[in-house]
Amino acid sequence: MLKQINRNEKRKKRHMRARQKLTGTPERPRLNVYRSLDHIYAQIIDDTVGNTIVSASTLDKELKDKLDKTSNKEAAKLVGELVAKRAQEKGIKEVVFDRGGYIYHGRVKELADAAREAGLKF
Repeated sequence: MLKQINRNEKRKKRHMRARQKLTGTPERPRLNVYRSLDHIYAQIIDDTVGNTIVSASTLDKELKDKLDKTSNKEAAKLVGELVAKRAQEKGIKEVVFDRGGYIYHGRVKELADAAREAGLKF
């Protein structure tokens, strides 16, 4: 009998394949996206030192009051805007987008589009 691989394990394999090619540098850090059933998280990471420079999620106090639901496109859009605003405050203008093995569709796409509109280039 074949062992069944679940959806998250497949995503992790896709993510690891992409991570072999994607790295964040101090000049152009990596914008990483993680999506759970209830929330969405975004981090800007410098892989040379392994530091998270900026992060935002639907759990942030700024967004919790504005959102009635944290697992939809509107919430992802607000997270994208917030992470871009925080990145620009730190002087980051360009990033490498790491979709975390997720399909570029729905919440992941909304987050990326909102970050672009707020001024990040990738």
